[in-house]
Amino acid sequence: MRLGKVTLKPRLLAGLGLALCCFSLIVFTQVNTPATSLSSLPNSFPPPQVHPLPPTLANWQDSTDSGDYFDQVKPPKFGHLLWSKFPIQVYVERPVDANKSEEWMAAVLDVVREWGVYLPLEVVDSSEVADIRILRRAPPLRQGVLRSRSGEATYELYDRRDGDKTVLSHRFSVYLNPTQVGKYVPATAATARHELGHALGIWGHSLMETDVLYFSHVRNPPPISARDVNTLKRVYEQPTRLGW
Repeated sequence: MRLGKVTLKPRLLAGLGLALCCFSLIVFTQVNTPATSLSSLPNSFPPPQVHPLPPTLANWQDSTDSGDYFDQVKPPKFGHLLWSKFPIQVYVERPVDANKSEEWMAAVLDVVREWGVYLPLEVVDSSEVADIRILRRAPPLRQGVLRSRSGEATYELYDRRDGDKTVLSHRFSVYLNPTQVGKYVPATAATARHELGHALGIWGHSLMETDVLYFSHVRNPPPISARDVNTLKRVYEQPTRLGW
């Protein structure tokens, strides 16, 4: 998996622009963030604050005392990539040839349901209203960055109006390589489970292969572990500028 660099594009609302960053599955490499990327953001929005925990995480208790890998999570300058408005709207792109890709669609929707145990998620039919878009497409090519063979999660920042206030918001796109069909559908599910973990807020990787957010593929992909959920809960206990 790869942590890509943050860039700004002057396409969105004045004063903020578009911030893009990505994780892609295969190799974990950290790329330095350009000095100009988000330097003006702290002066434009309130200081980081803590949102209330959603009930699904507030009620989570790890009876196994498995620990977490929160120390591996590296949030951007504006704070952790957590969601504060629930349910999180998730769009899953339906393949053009549904007959050949029914298994693919079912596998991805199962992954959404798995993570939905820990955070309120709602599958929506429109990509325009979605907070997270899961796309059956190869990750886009970027200069100086090799194309991921399996998946990638990217986010963008934007400011939206909420009554008379401007709120810092984000949305995610998760790319799943469409070549993983047939006998490779379980690998697609593993990639989707991993990348959706990033999109829900775990912007880092585990060093244990028994965790979904392990930094590379494993022969037998694990289910969501207690350590994954413990890490997710700790993320949602942290301050952020998102949602304020």
